[in-house]
Amino acid sequence: MLFLVGPLYLGHRFQRELLQLYSETNITATCLQHQDEALRHEGAATNIQTVQDSGGELIFGVDCTKLAECASLQGREFDRVVFNFPHCGRKSGVKKNRELLKNFFLSCVQLLSEDGEVHVSLCNGQGGTPADHPKREWHNSWQVVAMAAEAHLILSHVHSFESDKYQSYKCTGYRSQDKGFHVEKGLLHVFTRSLPFSPAQTLQVEEAVKRHRVEYNITAELSDYIFRGLLCSGSVHPVRMVQDFLLKGLADKWSISMTTETVPFLLTAEQLQASCPDFKSTDCCWIHLLQKHQNCDAHTSKNIEKDPVLDIQGHTDTLPATCATSDKVRIKEAESLMSACSLVEPESNSCLYVLRPSLLPHMEELLTKKLINNAGRHGENEGNNTSVEGHKKEGPFGVSNGVTSLLFGLSGLVFKNVPVNLWAPPAFHELLLRGIFPSEREPMKLLGQRLEELLAPYGVSLVTEQGGLRLIAQPMGLVGRVFASDEGDNISDVCVTVSLNLDLLAVLLFSLPDWRLLWSHDPRFIQHFELCPSPGKPFQPFSLYPETFSFDISFWTGPTWNERKFHAVIREASHGTVEQVKLIDTFSHPDLSQTSYCYRLIYHSHTHALSHTQALHFHKDLETFLTSRLQVTIR
Repeated sequence: MLFLVGPLYLGHRFQRELLQLYSETNITATCLQHQDEALRHEGAATNIQTVQDSGGELIFGVDCTKLAECASLQGREFDRVVFNFPHCGRKSGVKKNRELLKNFFLSCVQLLSEDGEVHVSLCNGQGGTPADHPKREWHNSWQVVAMAAEAHLILSHVHSFESDKYQSYKCTGYRSQDKGFHVEKGLLHVFTRSLPFSPAQTLQVEEAVKRHRVEYNITAELSDYIFRGLLCSGSVHPVRMVQDFLLKGLADKWSISMTTETVPFLLTAEQLQASCPDFKSTDCCWIHLLQKHQNCDAHTSKNIEKDPVLDIQGHTDTLPATCATSDKVRIKEAESLMSACSLVEPESNSCLYVLRPSLLPHMEELLTKKLINNAGRHGENEGNNTSVEGHKKEGPFGVSNGVTSLLFGLSGLVFKNVPVNLWAPPAFHELLLRGIFPSEREPMKLLGQRLEELLAPYGVSLVTEQGGLRLIAQPMGLVGRVFASDEGDNISDVCVTVSLNLDLLAVLLFSLPDWRLLWSHDPRFIQHFELCPSPGKPFQPFSLYPETFSFDISFWTGPTWNERKFHAVIREASHGTVEQVKLIDTFSHPDLSQTSYCYRLIYHSHTHALSHTQALHFHKDLETFLTSRLQVTIR
């Protein structure tokens, strides 16, 4: 159903052209004036008759900013609402016309179907978007995107107003006269509904870690990243598509075996210290357990994310699980973990666990278990009394001396406690590949060169560093690393590891404006990838030209201040809409143990309709959260 807002004296031929264009659509047209007043205008009577003869409906005396108050429209829904060249009338300024647009949007969404569209035509320059040529200064425009956002609408398309198709179109009302506007370069703005902002919730998770079943909470600012299954088999999500692209490119030179083994989100502090000694404790998300069960079943766990990954060779690796029930073993492990934790995180002596910042510890454990299993099967084949001396050592992939052209792979979600930044996601998907090669073949160099061949067309360059290679792209910076380590006592072999940030690579390969789009729940995002576009094809945003809003916040803190916690609270309070946090000023009181901080926050969203009202509401929530959680005093 089509709903037309505006005057009825638009020209007889235009009405006929419009009715022909929507011949299979039920049209309802409205007019602000009452019928007697409307008939005074030239052509109005003919147009009214044309609409009625075509089966359309006419309603007079309807205020477009109060559509719900019209008795004839109550309870009705329309697939398309059209408002051509709105204007307050007389010599009104941009502020009054902004108000008209905002109130119209707030009114028409009450009649709009769930998948409906709102079409608003404006003269060139009025909308204030980059589609206007020349573009007016934003403060001197009607700010159509911002006004629509107040009604939770996003700008999905912008087209030229096809005045040639409607050659008889007569747009009148300039200064409340029968004079017309200049519509030759006018633009048609198409708005659609945005998904509402959903409040973040703390998520309780139970899983088996180091032979113990544990329960813990995922904080609200991270909960939306959990259990999304973006890497699952059959996924057309760009993160999965980038992974498949990389694995296919590497499979030309190396065999790749991707595990489908489920690994826990948590690492112990001991695991972290052993496998990732270079990780800073402040960059990790430390976890306080809710409880630890005495009995455990390490083979199954509730609410464990499963990201089954396609095995290039069609193999699936399932590793055996073990369970320890000895209280003595648990006490000894707890003491060991506490010791390790005190080395890593002095301020959190009760934190024995951390959300995995890398898959490297799990990769090492999986390879160790695989090596043991392969060696066990080899021993069984030789008999219980047969010595394994004299036989070639079997590597983790069942290859002589552990040297192979096979890469073992693991991918999944990892977490970082990082400040709010446009190119530093707090959670992302890591692809980890590891293999053992003869050092004389220079495997690290070969892997780096192959990755550069695959990714150079998208702006990735290879930079040599001490002990490895870095994959760099602008503007996000580091997107991956290739590094090597000696393989035990055998100096002729080298273990090479590749770590890639799939999320940032997806942003790069598909020209996404923001990594946060990867986590959008809006079905329009994933629909773009259902036809499996090849890397390099730019993503077409479903939300065009979203507005940016800036707010400052100032507060007093005590003698200690944890800025990372501040950033975590920002993510939760703003629903992830803050893309930049900048420290503007600090002041330490000379007599009191207090410091004042002033930050500037930039609110911006490519996934939701973010209005000034909504952004201000989030900012007020942030003040409340800071006062209650970080005990600051808002200035």
